[in-house]
Amino acid sequence: MEKKVDDFRLKFGKHELVPIMIGGMGVDISTSDLALEAARLGGVGHISDAMLPTVSDRRYDTCFVKTKLQQYKLNIDNSDKSSVKFDLGHIAESTRLHVSKTMERKRGSGMIFINCMEKLTMNSPRETLRVRLQEALSAGVDGITLAAGLHLGSFGLMEDHPRFRDAKLGIIVSSLRALQLFLRKNVKTNRLPDYVVVEGPLAGGHLGFGMDWAQYDLRTITNEIHQYLRAEKLDIPVIPAGGIFTGSDATTFLQEGASAVQVATRFTVVKECGLPPDVQQEYFKASEDDIEVNGTSPTGYPMRMLKSSPSTGSGIRPGCESYGYLLDANGRCEYIESYNREVAAHPGEKKIAVYDKTCLCTHMRNFKCWTCGQMTYRLKDTTRKLADGSYQSLTTEHVFKDYQFSTGNKIALPD
Repeated sequence: MEKKVDDFRLKFGKHELVPIMIGGMGVDISTSDLALEAARLGGVGHISDAMLPTVSDRRYDTCFVKTKLQQYKLNIDNSDKSSVKFDLGHIAESTRLHVSKTMERKRGSGMIFINCMEKLTMNSPRETLRVRLQEALSAGVDGITLAAGLHLGSFGLMEDHPRFRDAKLGIIVSSLRALQLFLRKNVKTNRLPDYVVVEGPLAGGHLGFGMDWAQYDLRTITNEIHQYLRAEKLDIPVIPAGGIFTGSDATTFLQEGASAVQVATRFTVVKECGLPPDVQQEYFKASEDDIEVNGTSPTGYPMRMLKSSPSTGSGIRPGCESYGYLLDANGRCEYIESYNREVAAHPGEKKIAVYDKTCLCTHMRNFKCWTCGQMTYRLKDTTRKLADGSYQSLTTEHVFKDYQFSTGNKIALPD
């Protein structure tokens, strides 16, 4: 009899879960509602801590963005953003609000994790990261997935917290070398990660590869990590991610030793996802030729997205006084430099275009940067086309259970 995902379990000590983890997509694309459904169904759901002061204003009626803009608005025309600092108290409060209000609503046997990006440098990388990690733990999150960076010092930022050894802590890597570096640098905390997410080259958004990403393969990297952990006698659950589109895809990895799979692309078009319905239709309509990996992200990572993304070529003024989440420790962002270059090259013009970099904060906040996984072009095959030419939206439960119970590479269409 053919195996299915439901024949396996992700084990954290005595805790057993359906081995499906929904990835943490920012900015508030992996909403609380999406994560809560995953937990209710017995799996793991992620919320994202990307731009939480901004998300908090939208969801909990705080005024963090307005307050920051008022404080620094005299700096708007200054290309030096080194003085534009986040209030650590606001970061703490927004993290506490989002996590605690999510955890209060949790039902079911699953878990809620938060995805925490190291590349969200916020003009004070160490201090802002420490606050985000500590407050997520204090607010009761079940686990933290360290993402978008090597996180060589992140365990050290949490080790004085009373929940450091209680909460589930994991790391996303895209190579064996990255995992080895992480383990070596964090050995002094005397604490191993509870799981390792292996994100391959077909994943959505920022990639842990160069522009040569197509030369790599998720299965090969996952097997290298399995072999290394066995050789070192380290019992750490391995969770592959990126391009796992059907329950059969997932089952293959589970049969090869994975403890769970992380999936996200198919959940971008569910009702509980944060993407607006009109943007979800763009994902449904996309063909394989509509998807590209480019270098427009100011983080320095390649980024996979739809070519039709409104952020591409947009020459909006940098919004650092309001946002500024990607400012480095010296108050620099590559988009500012590209924007200033184009302004200087087109004196007097009211509207300019910037193609080499994008103002990621503003566009992600407004759902104008359409990052996506490589398998997005297959989304149209997971639903029904309606009479008006649009595609029927799905529910988290429908997609989750399709992963959990399907066999034969089949995809269940909605009723």
